[in-house]
Formats: sequence, C-alpha cells, structure tokens
Amino acid sequence: MEFAALALPWKITMAVQSAPREQGLPGIDEPANSASDARDAAEAHRLAEARAADSALADGCRHGYITAYEHLYQKHGAKLKSLAVNLLGNRHDAEDAVQETFLKIHRSVANFKGESSFSTWVYRILVNSCHDMRRKKLRRQESPGEELEPAAAHEPQAPKANPGLRLTIERSLTRLSLQQRDVFLLFEVEGFRHSEIAGILAISEAASKNALFQAKKNLRLMLTEPYSAPPTGPRTCP
Repeated sequence: MEFAALALPWKITMAVQSAPREQGLPGIDEPANSASDARDAAEAHRLAEARAADSALADGCRHGYITAYEHLYQKHGAKLKSLAVNLLGNRHDAEDAVQETFLKIHRSVANFKGESSFSTWVYRILVNSCHDMRRKKLRRQESPGEELEPAAAHEPQAPKANPGLRLTIERSLTRLSLQQRDVFLLFEVEGFRHSEIAGILAISEAASKNALFQAKKNLRLMLTEPYSAPPTGPRTCP
C-alpha cells in the first residue's frame, strides 16, 4: 500500500511554525531599527550570493561540466530523493525519478531561460517526473504490494514516534488532492518556502498558502474521524 512507505521525518506539526530570525544587537546610540536594517542587508547579501552560485551552477551544467553535475547532486541529491520517496512511496521508484531528473536536466538545460532559479527548475522537473511515474503505474494497475519497500528499515525515527499516528497521517495524506499533498510535503516535510513552492509547482504564492491551509484543515478533519468511518478514496478533498 502506497502510504506505508512514505519517508516522513516526524514530527509533522499541524500549525505553521516560522523559524526565529537571528537577533542583532544595536549600538548604544543607534536607532531601534538599525538591527533590523542590518539583518535585512545581511539577508539581501546572502540571497544575492545564493543567486550567483545558482547561476554559476546552471552555467556549468549548460556547458556540460561533470564537476557541475557532481556539485548539483551533492547539493540537492539527498533532498531530491527524500521528496521523491514521499511523492512515490518507495525508494526504488524514488531513485529512478532522481536519475530521470538528472537525465532531463542534461537534455534540456540548454533551454533553461533563468525565469526561475536553477534549483527551482530542478525540483520542478523532479516533481513532474514523479507525477508521470505515478500516472504510468495507475494506468498499468500494478498491485500496490509490488512497489513498496518499507522505508522504516532505513529511515531514522523519533524515539517517541507513535506508529499508529504516523500510519494514520500517512493514510490521510493519500486522500488529499494532488496539489494539497504536494504543497504539504514541500512545506512541512521538506522545508521549502511558499515562494519556492510556487516556482516548483508553477502556481502563485497565494495558491500555495491556500493549498497548505486546506491540506491542514482536511487532515484535521480526517484525523478526528471515527475509526470505522468509510474511506472516501484518494484525493477527494476539496
């Protein structure tokens, strides 16, 4: 069964928790907002450096440099596979999806126009590859038991993880709409920001935020359903 092999790193919270920003220490005679200005400047500098590195990596791949692809894998390989496992439900398919993603990058990087960041473009290719693989499996009507490799044997779990709750949440995730599930996994599990999710899924930030809100709302409803409640089938939530 597909939900049995999701590699969700628990705990998953049911409320969005923003990471606290580092606090600066304003000088004795500096205005109160100087620390905030300094943080904003530091963040702008960090983003500029990240964009420059991302652009350089894209150029390296565009020119076919092996070292660029090696760096791309070192930087994003683990996260790409983690996301693929959660989208597809098993490691074997996830590895195939990551391999297919890199093949597609190699074949189409010359057409990368820089309309989004290179890393966003890479994750968009992965998500689309995972969706294609899922559709092909559904068309072949493969037995769910054939495609799963238990992730629990490989994934470290929190000492106090509740297996029953984990299974219930994983089962509930399969009942979300495709967009709600993608946004939930990207935001809550993989740690992407809404601006990044918007680029990966080719939706607006507002749509990403709304999908996350609806996903959490639907999950809360499903988690409070009586155990004997009949399933509504996959992806039926609004």
